[in-house]
Amino acid sequence: MIDPKIQPAIEGALAAFSAYNSFDATRLTEEFFEVFASDEDFLTKVDALDEVFDNNPAVEVLREVFFDLLLINFFSEDVKKLEDDYLETAEWEDIEEQTLDRGTELLNLLLYLNECEDENIEPGLEDYLKEFLLVDEDEFQDEYRIYEPVIANQILIESPVEEISNVAQTLPEDSEIKELFYPMMCFFQNPDPSDGEFNSIAAASINKEFDMAVLEILQEFN
Repeated sequence: MIDPKIQPAIEGALAAFSAYNSFDATRLTEEFFEVFASDEDFLTKVDALDEVFDNNPAVEVLREVFFDLLLINFFSEDVKKLEDDYLETAEWEDIEEQTLDRGTELLNLLLYLNECEDENIEPGLEDYLKEFLLVDEDEFQDEYRIYEPVIANQILIESPVEEISNVAQTLPEDSEIKELFYPMMCFFQNPDPSDGEFNSIAAASINKEFDMAVLEILQEFN
Protein backbone atom coordinates (compact mmCIF):
# COMPACT_ATOMS: atom_id res chain seq x y z
CA MET A 1 0.00 0.00 0.00
CA ILE A 2 1.02 3.61 -0.55
CA ASP A 3 0.31 6.25 2.10
CA PRO A 4 -2.41 8.60 0.70
CA LYS A 5 -0.04 11.58 1.03
CA ILE A 6 2.94 9.81 -0.55
CA GLN A 7 1.29 9.17 -3.91
CA PRO A 8 0.58 12.86 -4.71
CA ALA A 9 3.98 13.78 -3.20
CA ILE A 10 5.72 11.50 -5.73
CA GLU A 11 3.60 12.84 -8.59
CA GLY A 12 4.16 16.45 -7.54
CA ALA A 13 7.91 16.02 -7.09
CA LEU A 14 8.36 14.38 -10.50
CA ALA A 15 6.21 17.02 -12.21
CA ALA A 16 8.11 19.88 -10.54
CA PHE A 17 11.46 18.29 -11.43
CA SER A 18 10.35 17.92 -15.07
CA ALA A 19 9.21 21.55 -15.25
CA TYR A 20 12.80 22.70 -14.65
CA ASN A 21 14.72 19.92 -16.43
CA SER A 22 14.77 18.64 -19.99
CA PHE A 23 14.20 15.08 -18.69
CA ASP A 24 10.53 14.08 -18.32
CA ALA A 25 10.61 12.42 -14.90
CA THR A 26 6.81 11.99 -14.87
CA ARG A 27 7.21 8.91 -17.06
CA LEU A 28 8.80 7.19 -14.03
CA THR A 29 5.69 7.71 -11.89
CA GLU A 30 4.32 4.18 -12.29
CA GLU A 31 7.73 2.63 -11.66
CA PHE A 32 7.99 4.49 -8.36
CA PHE A 33 4.41 3.57 -7.44
CA GLU A 34 5.23 -0.11 -7.99
CA VAL A 35 8.25 0.13 -5.67
CA PHE A 36 6.31 1.88 -2.92
CA ALA A 37 3.27 -0.40 -3.18
CA SER A 38 5.32 -3.60 -3.24
CA ASP A 39 4.83 -6.21 -0.49
CA GLU A 40 8.57 -6.89 -0.31
CA ASP A 41 10.59 -6.22 2.84
CA PHE A 42 12.08 -2.76 3.34
CA LEU A 43 15.64 -3.44 2.17
CA THR A 44 14.35 -5.15 -0.99
CA LYS A 45 12.26 -2.05 -1.68
CA VAL A 46 15.33 0.14 -1.12
CA ASP A 47 17.18 -1.95 -3.73
CA ALA A 48 14.25 -1.58 -6.14
CA LEU A 49 14.16 2.19 -5.55
CA ASP A 50 17.90 2.44 -6.18
CA GLU A 51 17.49 0.45 -9.40
CA VAL A 52 15.04 3.05 -10.76
CA PHE A 53 17.57 5.79 -10.01
CA ASP A 54 20.51 3.76 -11.36
CA ASN A 55 18.61 3.34 -14.63
CA ASN A 56 17.66 7.03 -14.77
CA PRO A 57 20.71 9.09 -13.71
CA ALA A 58 18.97 12.32 -14.81
CA VAL A 59 16.88 12.22 -11.60
CA GLU A 60 19.80 11.34 -9.29
CA VAL A 61 19.28 14.51 -7.19
CA LEU A 62 15.97 13.06 -5.96
CA ARG A 63 17.38 9.69 -4.81
CA GLU A 64 17.80 10.45 -1.10
CA VAL A 65 14.58 12.45 -0.68
CA PHE A 66 12.71 9.53 -2.29
CA PHE A 67 14.44 7.26 0.23
CA ASP A 68 12.92 9.52 2.92
CA LEU A 69 9.50 9.07 1.31
CA LEU A 70 9.99 5.28 1.20
CA LEU A 71 10.82 5.29 4.91
CA ILE A 72 7.78 7.42 5.75
CA ASN A 73 5.65 5.02 3.71
CA PHE A 74 7.15 2.12 5.64
CA PHE A 75 6.29 3.75 8.98
CA SER A 76 2.72 4.58 7.95
CA GLU A 77 1.74 1.58 5.79
CA ASP A 78 4.17 -1.37 5.70
CA VAL A 79 4.59 -1.55 9.45
CA LYS A 80 0.85 -2.31 9.82
CA LYS A 81 1.55 -5.79 8.40
CA LEU A 82 4.30 -6.50 10.96
CA GLU A 83 4.28 -7.20 14.69
CA ASP A 84 3.34 -4.28 16.93
CA ASP A 85 6.85 -3.99 18.35
CA TYR A 86 8.68 -4.48 15.03
CA LEU A 87 10.48 -1.13 15.28
CA GLU A 88 11.98 -2.33 18.60
CA THR A 89 13.38 -5.59 17.18
CA ALA A 90 16.97 -6.54 16.40
CA GLU A 91 15.92 -6.99 12.77
CA TRP A 92 14.84 -3.35 12.46
CA GLU A 93 17.94 -2.23 14.37
CA ASP A 94 20.03 -4.05 11.74
CA ILE A 95 18.12 -2.32 8.91
CA GLU A 96 18.71 1.07 10.57
CA GLU A 97 22.42 0.23 10.82
CA GLN A 98 22.57 -0.72 7.13
CA THR A 99 20.81 2.46 6.01
CA LEU A 100 22.54 4.85 8.43
CA ASP A 101 24.04 6.95 5.64
CA ARG A 102 20.82 7.16 3.61
CA GLY A 103 18.20 9.89 3.40
CA THR A 104 18.14 13.55 4.38
CA GLU A 105 16.72 15.87 7.02
CA LEU A 106 13.53 15.93 4.94
CA LEU A 107 12.55 12.80 6.89
CA ASN A 108 12.36 14.76 10.17
CA LEU A 109 10.37 17.52 8.51
CA LEU A 110 7.83 15.06 7.07
CA LEU A 111 7.47 13.34 10.45
CA TYR A 112 6.87 16.79 11.96
CA LEU A 113 4.16 17.60 9.38
CA ASN A 114 2.45 14.30 10.16
CA GLU A 115 2.53 15.21 13.85
CA CYS A 116 1.07 18.66 13.07
CA GLU A 117 -1.79 16.95 11.27
CA ASP A 118 -2.38 14.52 14.17
CA GLU A 119 -2.42 17.38 16.68
CA ASN A 120 -4.29 19.77 14.39
CA ILE A 121 -1.69 22.55 14.61
CA GLU A 122 -0.18 24.82 11.97
CA PRO A 123 3.46 24.03 11.15
CA GLY A 124 5.94 26.71 12.19
CA LEU A 125 9.72 26.96 12.07
CA GLU A 126 10.17 27.82 15.76
CA ASP A 127 7.82 25.00 16.77
CA TYR A 128 9.73 22.56 14.52
CA LEU A 129 13.10 23.54 15.99
CA LYS A 130 12.17 23.83 19.65
CA GLU A 131 9.24 21.48 20.20
CA PHE A 132 9.94 18.74 17.64
CA LEU A 133 13.74 18.68 17.25
CA LEU A 134 14.31 19.98 20.80
CA VAL A 135 17.42 21.90 19.69
CA ASP A 136 17.51 23.77 23.02
CA GLU A 137 17.88 20.55 25.03
CA ASP A 138 21.39 19.44 26.01
CA GLU A 139 20.86 15.85 24.86
CA PHE A 140 19.90 16.97 21.33
CA GLN A 141 23.09 18.82 20.43
CA ASP A 142 23.48 16.82 17.20
CA GLU A 143 20.24 18.37 15.98
CA TYR A 144 21.46 21.79 17.14
CA ARG A 145 24.69 21.34 15.16
CA ILE A 146 22.86 20.24 11.98
CA TYR A 147 20.27 23.02 12.19
CA GLU A 148 22.59 25.79 13.36
CA PRO A 149 22.36 27.64 9.98
CA VAL A 150 18.55 27.55 10.25
CA ILE A 151 18.55 28.63 13.91
CA ALA A 152 20.90 31.52 13.10
CA ASN A 153 18.78 32.66 10.14
CA GLN A 154 15.21 32.33 11.45
CA ILE A 155 14.68 36.02 10.65
CA LEU A 156 14.75 35.07 6.95
CA ILE A 157 11.14 33.90 7.37
CA GLU A 158 10.30 37.62 7.11
CA SER A 159 12.64 38.25 4.15
CA PRO A 160 12.20 38.08 0.36
CA VAL A 161 12.91 34.65 -1.14
CA GLU A 162 15.91 36.14 -2.98
CA GLU A 163 17.55 36.77 0.39
CA ILE A 164 16.86 33.19 1.51
CA SER A 165 18.51 32.00 -1.71
CA ASN A 166 21.55 34.23 -1.14
CA VAL A 167 22.09 32.85 2.37
CA ALA A 168 21.60 29.26 1.14
CA GLN A 169 24.48 29.77 -1.29
CA THR A 170 26.82 30.88 1.50
CA LEU A 171 26.37 27.74 3.62
CA PRO A 172 29.44 25.48 3.76
CA GLU A 173 29.43 22.55 1.33
CA ASP A 174 29.65 20.04 4.17
CA SER A 175 26.54 21.40 5.91
CA GLU A 176 23.97 18.60 6.27
CA ILE A 177 21.17 21.11 5.79
CA LYS A 178 22.64 23.08 2.84
CA GLU A 179 20.62 21.36 0.10
CA LEU A 180 17.32 21.60 1.98
CA PHE A 181 17.82 25.07 3.42
CA TYR A 182 16.13 27.01 0.60
CA PRO A 183 12.99 24.87 0.09
CA MET A 184 12.57 24.38 3.85
CA MET A 185 12.76 28.10 4.67
CA CYS A 186 10.48 28.98 1.75
CA PHE A 187 7.97 26.39 2.97
CA PHE A 188 7.88 27.72 6.52
CA GLN A 189 7.59 31.26 5.19
CA ASN A 190 4.66 30.36 2.96
CA PRO A 191 3.25 26.81 3.39
CA ASP A 192 0.58 27.31 0.73
CA PRO A 193 1.93 29.59 -2.02
CA SER A 194 -0.20 30.76 -4.92
CA ASP A 195 0.96 29.92 -8.45
CA GLY A 196 2.58 33.36 -8.69
CA GLU A 197 4.38 32.93 -5.37
CA PHE A 198 5.49 29.42 -6.38
CA ASN A 199 6.97 30.86 -9.58
CA SER A 200 8.79 33.55 -7.57
CA ILE A 201 10.32 30.86 -5.34
CA ALA A 202 11.44 28.99 -8.47
CA ALA A 203 12.89 32.16 -10.01
CA ALA A 204 15.09 32.81 -6.96
CA SER A 205 16.25 29.19 -6.69
CA ILE A 206 19.70 28.18 -7.93
CA ASN A 207 18.75 24.47 -7.92
CA LYS A 208 15.22 24.64 -9.31
CA GLU A 209 14.62 20.98 -10.20
CA PHE A 210 15.51 19.87 -6.66
CA ASP A 211 14.11 22.81 -4.65
CA MET A 212 10.71 22.80 -6.35
CA ALA A 213 10.41 19.00 -6.12
CA VAL A 214 11.05 19.19 -2.36
CA LEU A 215 8.61 22.09 -2.02
CA GLU A 216 5.93 20.01 -3.79
CA ILE A 217 6.52 17.13 -1.37
CA LEU A 218 6.18 19.47 1.63
CA GLN A 219 3.00 21.02 0.25
CA GLU A 220 1.42 17.60 -0.32
CA PHE A 221 2.24 16.60 3.25
CA ASN A 222 0.80 19.80 4.61
